[in-house]
Amino acid sequence: MFELDDKFRALRGASADMAAELREHALAVDADPYDMKPHLDVAAFRLIREFMIPLRLTDGPPRIGRHEFSPGTCLQGIVWSLEFAYGDPGMVLAAPGSSLAGVLVDQLGNAAQQEHFYGALADGATWSFFGMTEPDRGNDAAGLETALRQESPDLYRLTGTKKYIGNGSRGAIGVVFARTGSGPLSIRAAIVEAGAPGFVTTPLDMVGLRGACLGEMRMQDVPVPTEMLLGGHLPATRRGLWGAVRVFNTMRAHVAALAVGTGLALVDLVRAERPLVPGADDLAARLEACRQLVYTAAASVDRDRNAAGPSSVAKSAAAALGHEVSRWAVRSLPPEAIVAHPLLEKWTRDVCSFEFMEGTTDIQRQHVAKAYLKGRRPNSKG
Repeated sequence: MFELDDKFRALRGASADMAAELREHALAVDADPYDMKPHLDVAAFRLIREFMIPLRLTDGPPRIGRHEFSPGTCLQGIVWSLEFAYGDPGMVLAAPGSSLAGVLVDQLGNAAQQEHFYGALADGATWSFFGMTEPDRGNDAAGLETALRQESPDLYRLTGTKKYIGNGSRGAIGVVFARTGSGPLSIRAAIVEAGAPGFVTTPLDMVGLRGACLGEMRMQDVPVPTEMLLGGHLPATRRGLWGAVRVFNTMRAHVAALAVGTGLALVDLVRAERPLVPGADDLAARLEACRQLVYTAAASVDRDRNAAGPSSVAKSAAAALGHEVSRWAVRSLPPEAIVAHPLLEKWTRDVCSFEFMEGTTDIQRQHVAKAYLKGRRPNSKG
């Protein structure tokens, strides 16, 4: 069993206290995720921002009680993600800030690039995007077609289309993956600002997790200063896909945490209506076991961000269990409950999205198999 120490228990407790406020805003954000001004002051958004900014760019480490935290570890992100998802998963994804792009900038960015990126997000009301997925290629990074063409020593031009991008329709700054040539080492990531000439975004219709504001980004000869290409100070093997893999390994654990938190919320919603409902105790116990799996995966990522197996196992298990809980919840209540309890209806939409975030179950199975063959076997050690 994975045991949180006093420091992480304090973080879990503080996050749980903030979750109720997220739930109060959840339905309004689901109804209009682009009208975020009334919701920006929630305490959870402040905590997310504080825990996502590199320590050297802040006035000091985040504190909860007597404990100080060093931003950037996967485990602490998982702890607050899971508790906040119990409040509402859509609100977690609606939070402004660095998100996936920040994880990549932390991995591949130099000091100047990090200052530029986080400076653009400093107002607490700006979103970022992570531009990898393409309409015809999905997340097949090796097959992406978006191109970075060098125009001069100081300037590149970016052309291509990215689709199903979180905050792709409202993000002001982010990272975009593209090719500078034909080989695998030619794939690079660059910091791009949405206001640049030739950069056009379109919001996409969404059913679940509407706070994520998926969008399509079309780029035609978008100017990208050479100094905004990430990883220039790193070896060629660590400038593009290496960084993306490390981001996905981290974020799969976050998706798993969102699924577990949503599942726990659904169980408690049903219990509030039917205290003796059959199946609740079993599902609650399985969700708590899955919580342990997610914590273990996050600790594994902190030890080795190149290890795909643990977070893939956790993500697959949590997404499947969350979906199972949602079906049980609907069956356990009268038909009118889907209308009488808007959050029930919302969460049954939201939970379906976890299967597709950061790779479907089939993709996760491939990651686990490859990790096993390489000797990176998931284990139960924290």
